Amino acid sequence: MRNSEVADQLDRIADLLELKGSDRYRVYAYQEAARAIRSLGRDIETIRQEGRLEEIQGVGPSIAAKIAEFLKTNHCAYLEQLEREVPVEAATLMQVPGLGPKRARLLAEKLKIKSVSELIRAAEDHRIQALPGMGEKSEQQLLKEARRYAARSSRIPLYLAWPQAEELATLLRDHPAVERIEPAGSIRRRKETIGDIDLLVASRDAQAVFDRMVRLPVVQEVILRGPTKCTILTRSQFQVDVRVIAPEEWGSALLYFTGSKAHNIRLRSLALAKGYTLSEYGIFRLDTGKRVASRTEAEIYETLGLTWIPPEIREDGGELEAAAGGTLPELVELEDLRGDFHTHTTYSDGRDSVETMARAAIARGYDWLVVSDHSFGLPVVGGLTKEKALQQRREIAILNRELAPFRILHGVELEIRGDGTLDFDDAFLAGFDVVGASLHSGTRRDGERNTRRILQALEDPEVDGLNHPTGRITGKRDAYDLDVDRVIEAARRLGKTLEIDGNERLDLPSELVRRARDRGSSFTLSSDAHGADQLSLIRYALAIARRGWLEKRHVLNVLDAQALTARRHPRKHGRP
Repeated sequence: MRNSEVADQLDRIADLLELKGSDRYRVYAYQEAARAIRSLGRDIETIRQEGRLEEIQGVGPSIAAKIAEFLKTNHCAYLEQLEREVPVEAATLMQVPGLGPKRARLLAEKLKIKSVSELIRAAEDHRIQALPGMGEKSEQQLLKEARRYAARSSRIPLYLAWPQAEELATLLRDHPAVERIEPAGSIRRRKETIGDIDLLVASRDAQAVFDRMVRLPVVQEVILRGPTKCTILTRSQFQVDVRVIAPEEWGSALLYFTGSKAHNIRLRSLALAKGYTLSEYGIFRLDTGKRVASRTEAEIYETLGLTWIPPEIREDGGELEAAAGGTLPELVELEDLRGDFHTHTTYSDGRDSVETMARAAIARGYDWLVVSDHSFGLPVVGGLTKEKALQQRREIAILNRELAPFRILHGVELEIRGDGTLDFDDAFLAGFDVVGASLHSGTRRDGERNTRRILQALEDPEVDGLNHPTGRITGKRDAYDLDVDRVIEAARRLGKTLEIDGNERLDLPSELVRRARDRGSSFTLSSDAHGADQLSLIRYALAIARRGWLEKRHVLNVLDAQALTARRHPRKHGRP
């Protein structure tokens, strides 16, 4: 699958168009097409061969032609033209938060800066503050953001790494030499970002596995090939380490290569205390050297007096103590979710109609779906005015009669304004089934102001919860300054939910999920889907929830539609 390559090309076009000062809606069109292609469940090359590129949401004739050209020739004439017209280095610099097209172009042309590392050096040498419109304060802020970006970009977001690992595993799984195969390392623990991709293969013929591996179309370069390990670079620039182990050592190897390092150290110490030694080859008695377990993780944990520990919580965060005491959480499962709390339609910046989104939710086995288009306070997305909201409400009522017993819940992603007020008054908000408040703009000022805006919104009796609470976009943008503990405490005290957004944001982060859980918070999981094909992104929200030790009792998605509306209505009428 070349989906990531194509999406990268479209994102590159969007960046260069922004540098040229093109219409923002044109830029947005390429960004939306890139986002849709990244979330496709099918190979875009196959879609092209079927002549169905324009059926992809957000892909019109012009973008479809560019995609087809790139897939056929590995070139895009339009992109190459843009690269001749604007300094391509500036597009790289624009990845640094706070560095818009004008300043990026200025830095590229005046200081000949070509990379983020050169940008950092220029700021450290105080060469930026001399440029027009800059200054010492701007230079220091830019240096701070550039350093953050450099640290962040050295790791791969889960939403990019996990699909790549799955694709490689699928391509290898049907080979007769492969007995078992599974992603390991950070991906198996569902960390929000990972370093390299680790694949573990059980086989008795490593070279046959590697022969198949190096011929895969996704492979760009073979970096290393040895007796039991092969390292490749994919066309998407991901480094992948493939390790082949003996089938009888599958459990111990999977345990070892899943990690985390801290978890493994604790396990080895526990093993020694009990008279064993533990490695990727198995668990052995110290006195006789006899291997007593290796085929499954469960039997190794059992030998150490522990119940099996889910990979997501293997971080030495109390999981060994819980496993020893029989108090491990029963983590929420995908099958437990009865609906999705945050989705968009063509009423704002979504690509599909309400009906299309609802039918896709039904196909996933959901009982309900919250349609939560933006309110009008975020102008670029053309959000809901009162008139549009009422029109959508009427459409939902008709669809609910047609699709029963499935239920569409009418929600809204309500913009928190600069002064903390909301786009709609309480009387109008009372007509929605679900109200989630969001902070999108004006967040670069001090954290106290951001905190006050959120707290004021949470105090509103018609607001049910806070969407993507920290504002981060994993791998692209750090969280805005915020007193998270005050927000968590206010949400708990007021009975408001905290969202875990499974789109690119992966927000709330797992460490904050765990902190909020321990303080008694409730959560919603969402895909933040902008098209029917993105409803599957809820799996990333689930991954973060599990890393935060969430059980069914912490997550509102496990409730039916009637229970959800009953939960909201008592608060609407001032009852506890």
